[in-house]
Amino acid sequence: MLRFMKNKVLIPLLIAGALATFFSFTYSNADTNENIDARRALVLKTVVKAIKEGHYAPRNIDDSLSSQAYEKVIGWDYDKKFFTQQDVNILQAYKYKIDDEINDGSVEFFNKFNELFVKSIDRTESYYKEILSQPFNFSSDESYVRSGDDMTFAKDEAELKEYWRKYLKYNALAKYVDLKKDQEKKKDSVNFTAKTDAQLEEEARTAVRKNQEYMFRRLRKMKDDDRFTMYVNSVTGTEDPHTDYMPPKDKQAFDEGMSGSFSGIGAQLGPEDGKIKIVSIIPGSPSWKQGQLKAGDEILKVGQGAEQPEDVQGWDIDDVVKKIRGKKGTEVRLTVKKVNGAQQVIPIIRGDVLMEEVFAKSAIINSKTGPVGYIYLPEFYADFNKIGGRRSAEDVAIEVQKLKNAGVTGIILDLRYNGGGSLSDVVDMAGLFIDEGPVVQVKSSSSAPMMLRDAQKGTLYDGPLAIMVNQQSASASEIMAAVLQDYKRAVIVGTTTFGKGTVQKVISLDEFLSWSESVANKGVYSTTNPIGALKLTVQKFYRVNGGATQQKGVTPDIVFPDPYKYIDMGERKDKASLKYDEIAAAAYQPVKYPVNVTALANESKKRVAANPTFSLIEDNALRLKKQEDDKTYSLNEAAYRKELEEANATSKKMEELEKKSTPLTITNPKEDMAKINMDSTNVKKNQDWIKNLQKDIYLAETVNIMNDLTKQYMNVNIGTGMK
Repeated sequence: MLRFMKNKVLIPLLIAGALATFFSFTYSNADTNENIDARRALVLKTVVKAIKEGHYAPRNIDDSLSSQAYEKVIGWDYDKKFFTQQDVNILQAYKYKIDDEINDGSVEFFNKFNELFVKSIDRTESYYKEILSQPFNFSSDESYVRSGDDMTFAKDEAELKEYWRKYLKYNALAKYVDLKKDQEKKKDSVNFTAKTDAQLEEEARTAVRKNQEYMFRRLRKMKDDDRFTMYVNSVTGTEDPHTDYMPPKDKQAFDEGMSGSFSGIGAQLGPEDGKIKIVSIIPGSPSWKQGQLKAGDEILKVGQGAEQPEDVQGWDIDDVVKKIRGKKGTEVRLTVKKVNGAQQVIPIIRGDVLMEEVFAKSAIINSKTGPVGYIYLPEFYADFNKIGGRRSAEDVAIEVQKLKNAGVTGIILDLRYNGGGSLSDVVDMAGLFIDEGPVVQVKSSSSAPMMLRDAQKGTLYDGPLAIMVNQQSASASEIMAAVLQDYKRAVIVGTTTFGKGTVQKVISLDEFLSWSESVANKGVYSTTNPIGALKLTVQKFYRVNGGATQQKGVTPDIVFPDPYKYIDMGERKDKASLKYDEIAAAAYQPVKYPVNVTALANESKKRVAANPTFSLIEDNALRLKKQEDDKTYSLNEAAYRKELEEANATSKKMEELEKKSTPLTITNPKEDMAKINMDSTNVKKNQDWIKNLQKDIYLAETVNIMNDLTKQYMNVNIGTGMK
């Protein structure tokens, strides 16, 4: 039943924005500012050229694009914490010139922005150091207004500094109240010694100072090239939210994210009091097999084979990770400090590391009508770079077979928070549950829709099926839910999905450089120093019923109460996103005995209405909306505590109801037990996963729906037909 990949069109994982990627170009010491500017201009011009030639709906390079790109760049300072209105006035002169600069090969606007931003870092760093050197008075009656789109920039440096004072005071107040609450809990403990309010206030300021030091260390770590990447993505972001420029090293990170694997040692690192320590060892990884590296070890030095090791104490954790990862088969030597204080040099041969958290896995839930199968799929992953690499469609097929072996009465496929992935795996995975037929329609801008079909007759599983989705289910998840909904093969439950109905393809920008351009720019470009890649929106996809998922998403057959019901989320929130439209429906045949979703929805609605936890979720949704609309926070301790108590009231009620509820009874498939018991880390991870599932109220109601659905199938099996 398993099938091979049919194409390499990607629906990538959702990327929060340009801020998520910070990889730089490599320049030699001989590079001049002129060469750097020339290379950046070449990158920007080539990106725009690739968009014009390959994007699904390319925009004109005009003042409209320029102004929108400008707003996105200024929007980097969303909280208005770095720029003053005086800075913005300087940059505003370029608002309608970015398009001209692209055509002229200039990066003047970026250079001016970069200059002002670097200065703003120096300025604001001095603010926090000075402000946090003095105690705060939490009894005064003042408030802090969190910034955002509707806020103006500080008119001058004095006003900006005052904003920072309130921002830091608010963070210190939050920490101060936490410390006081912890102390109140411990006051009856043996040998307890209370700290004074002054001591707690100082401790709170120290904690805030450490956070600021970390933030500014990250800001200092960012190079001009990192900010240039963000600038280019402000330009690409005017086309649509998913067209992104990727510098050469960023392409590697993208491939790793899609494949669910990388080459390294398999150790999870974490910061602790300025030190970098081993948090855990991934079972089966090179570190696990070597056996000497342990959780709690502090990394002091990293060496590449026999080369002189580098002292990494005080380094940023991302930089240490880059030093440890490397080509498969090569050696890395870690100098570590053990928990007992001893130092040790540990040689480890790098190898493939599988990020098990992204792979499909299953469980068996006990219910009143029999065992219900549950499959968790966080991504539609596919390792395109390796023969025999992991693929989500194949892995889900394996999990389905495990559940069939366990005799489950129905299967729940959980696509909540699944941001997308491989389009070919969607087609293959849908084919596990439906007979042959179209799965999705894919359309380029200037061609007729192309049908992607499940060409193989038969199914791996044809029993009761439910698909769980939420607002963060996007792209590939939406195709999967949509096709099973259109075929009436499964009941879709949850909340309306994200609404990303576009297809991206990763292309090398070097391919868009003509021979003459390569020669003309030989001082700043060569085949050994490529300019990067572009993740480009090239197609839109449509349901087999002809409707798009773009902006609209997939509306579940059974809608659950949603804590973010009143918050504007999803693709439609971005003004640059492509619009919803429809095309002709494909020729497809719904299943012989369709799911009676009306009957299922009516029964579910009764249970949800009688469940006090779901009522609390609705109350919490209203509170979140109020919180989003009102950005004013009190800096008075008593008033802050009152606000905090009101905000926590729903959580406390939720915890009380959770304690009274009967948790789901969940076990693992017998085929998984050997791997789970291979290592104590695996055992703990599995226990935590099962524990979270047991108290998942949405999953519990989906099990109830599955019980009702099973009864429908029983009616069919005894010849009464769907009712």
